[in-house]
Amino acid sequence: MVGKMVKVKAGHDKDKIYIIVRDDEQFVYLADGKLKTLQNPKKKSKKHIQPILHKIDETLALKLQTNDKVIDEEIKKAVKDYLTLQNM
Repeated sequence: MVGKMVKVKAGHDKDKIYIIVRDDEQFVYLADGKLKTLQNPKKKSKKHIQPILHKIDETLALKLQTNDKVIDEEIKKAVKDYLTLQNM
């Protein structure tokens, strides 16, 4: 699931958009590039997120999946691009 964009379904951050930067059996770790950075991602139960069909930049997705160097600005831009498309 790493590299997928998701919408949060429950919690105080309901309806916020994040990108999965890490996952394990029960949890995903989410970043938005602003408050939740790559160094301090949000830990969220898999049942509290909804995957979004919107594809993020392939280069960014590949970097996340292969543990390549990614900066918060890239995450922030991907989320901003998605939100801009939704407001059109």
